[in-house]
Amino acid sequence: MSMHELTLRQIASGLANKDFSATELTQSLLARIQAVDPQLNSFITVTEELALSQAKSADERRAAGENGALLGAPIAHKDLFCTRNVLTSCASKILSGFKAPYDATVVEKLAAAGTVTLGKLNMDEFAMGSANESSHFGPVKNPWDLTRVPGGSSGGSAAAVAARLIPAATGTDTGGSIRQPAALTNLTGLKPTYGRVSRWGMIAYASSLDQGGPLARNAEDCALLLQAMAGFDPKDSTSVDQPLDDYLAALSQPLAGLRIGLPREYFGAGLDARIGEKVLGVVEELKKLGATVKEISLPNMQHAIPAYYVIAPAEASSNLSRFDGVRFGYRCENPVNLEDLYKRSRGEGFGTEVKRRIMVGTYALSAGYYDAYYIKAQQIRRLIKNDFVAAFNEVDLIIGPTTPNLAWKIGEKNADPVSAYLEDIYTITANLAGIPGLSMPAGFVDGLPVGVQLLAPYFQEARLLNVAHQYQQVTEWHTQAPTGF
Repeated sequence: MSMHELTLRQIASGLANKDFSATELTQSLLARIQAVDPQLNSFITVTEELALSQAKSADERRAAGENGALLGAPIAHKDLFCTRNVLTSCASKILSGFKAPYDATVVEKLAAAGTVTLGKLNMDEFAMGSANESSHFGPVKNPWDLTRVPGGSSGGSAAAVAARLIPAATGTDTGGSIRQPAALTNLTGLKPTYGRVSRWGMIAYASSLDQGGPLARNAEDCALLLQAMAGFDPKDSTSVDQPLDDYLAALSQPLAGLRIGLPREYFGAGLDARIGEKVLGVVEELKKLGATVKEISLPNMQHAIPAYYVIAPAEASSNLSRFDGVRFGYRCENPVNLEDLYKRSRGEGFGTEVKRRIMVGTYALSAGYYDAYYIKAQQIRRLIKNDFVAAFNEVDLIIGPTTPNLAWKIGEKNADPVSAYLEDIYTITANLAGIPGLSMPAGFVDGLPVGVQLLAPYFQEARLLNVAHQYQQVTEWHTQAPTGF
């Protein structure tokens, strides 16, 4: 097996057995990125010097007797995690040239665990999008079909892992931005409970919805990464001070007695029937493993997209006001006064989708419409949360499709942004409610991957990883690689 085909768990074993060194592995993957990534456009920055220095340090730590599971493991970060002295662009022209003066908590924690950072990954600009087409650096291509999108906004993370450029990556999820690209590229992706992973140093899109998490080929690798990423951070006021579970130990729990809910609202108009069949196939496998399944209802799900597309743009309108051409990043040429500096720097620096959401959010927050839109959306958010609380009184877990459709052609939805927004119908409810969600591979339709989503009560990430791992022990979907990669 070539080094680029190894999972995080296999890499840990290979490094412990001295089959190869972290430096050899890093050099091999850097060469592969250079050769293969021009087809995909998944990296914005490759940090060769940093990677080789971290790999050398990992080899020295292993030689001194350390043996951490992630010591020497190569990964890459979505380009909205601040990384000291490395370009952090959020895939936007407005942050051109910005090198963060510090590491985000997630970057710091993973570095302390011994990971090797190979670079920063492409994404939708400021994480706004479902296709990774809004990036200032151009669209990312899906390795399963280079004419199709990989999903977004963590599309660079997903494409790089799916194409075996790296074994795992960080992503962020505001309305499905880890789970949806995981589904469209045949990966396992986890959005933890809001507050479980620190947001400090993670450039904000919508502060009450954003959450960092792992993307990898299987649940076991996601558990390894989450163990290092998660935990209380006093620097983040939204971080929750609650003990961490042992995610790896939880993987082997049997599923006997597990109660799974299947929401009737998931199987209405808009869902590709072939994806629905794959979901029911996963349900049958979980039944064989000892789970029971019952139909449940999430009656307010139909209101999720309008509520989300008021709340998220409103928060973006506020968060993105700091990018004004004054302090960092892009500044327009020869401004005549301060107002001209603000207007032209923002007008030239932000892309179309970001401008659209800033305008929607500013409108929703304006004096005449705040009550009609923003307050109403927050009330709907509470109803959606209550639906989940009621459902989890009856079942331990909820299952359904991750996306209503397969990966679509690049450019296909550009003229109709609302059709792209509708691709988030199954994922955004978890962000509105703050609960954890996971997408895992569940088969293929016309050669394109299908993902199935699992949702759990607050802080039950271990249960999600456990169910996905048990399913992956009896299936092989997650081991399939795209042809040519």
